[in-house]
Amino acid sequence: MGKDLFLLQVLSYAVWFPLKILGIAALLRVGVRRYPLIFTYSVATFLFAAAELPLVLKYRAPGQGGTETYQHVHSIDEGITYTLILAVVISLIYRATSRLAPRRTIRLALVAGGFLFIAVSFLIHYDSSQQYIGVWITPWTRDLNVCAAILDLALWGLLLGSREKDSTLLLLTGGMGISFTGEAIATSIHNIGLMKRSYYIFLSGHVVIILADAAFLYIWWQTFRKEANRAKTPPSVHYVRS
Repeated sequence: MGKDLFLLQVLSYAVWFPLKILGIAALLRVGVRRYPLIFTYSVATFLFAAAELPLVLKYRAPGQGGTETYQHVHSIDEGITYTLILAVVISLIYRATSRLAPRRTIRLALVAGGFLFIAVSFLIHYDSSQQYIGVWITPWTRDLNVCAAILDLALWGLLLGSREKDSTLLLLTGGMGISFTGEAIATSIHNIGLMKRSYYIFLSGHVVIILADAAFLYIWWQTFRKEANRAKTPPSVHYVRS
């Protein structure tokens, strides 16, 4: 049984790393200053995954027991990752509201509200008495993920209702929406697998996450690649004969 989960983990890394590298390379061509938070999130998650790689393969390998080192590192990485995800969604909403009249009020409310939510949720779940930090980090990151998913859905509606459609923001928001949806579906499948005590139902939740992450990373890669190509394409010049 453990062998199946180990092979899925290897497959997920084989798909995830190339797409992540391609996305970062395309983002560098677009320009880091244009999407600073997305660049920070992309590089940070890449470094976290690279640092976890030997630990998680050992943790998932058949015959190997769980390691406290992996659980500790993964919990910290998860907390930082979901904080960055929420910050990215807020930054996209910030960009999408640039043409709205009361933009200062909206932007201030979004930024202040987002950071207030992060802080309040952290204070609610933080428990210094717990030796294993995953006990309180996991519910905290779950709150951040739900908040980011709701804001992402609101941003999607805002972009669809806008007169001037921003295809780049639509694709970036849609990609994140696929990731959030895939994670929610996978969590439900995992719960069903645990209730029915079915290992293969539980395992199918991991397949959903792999597919959702692959779709998310592919959409972001193609979005940045096309934007970089548009930026480098010189505008066409029309000559008028006198």
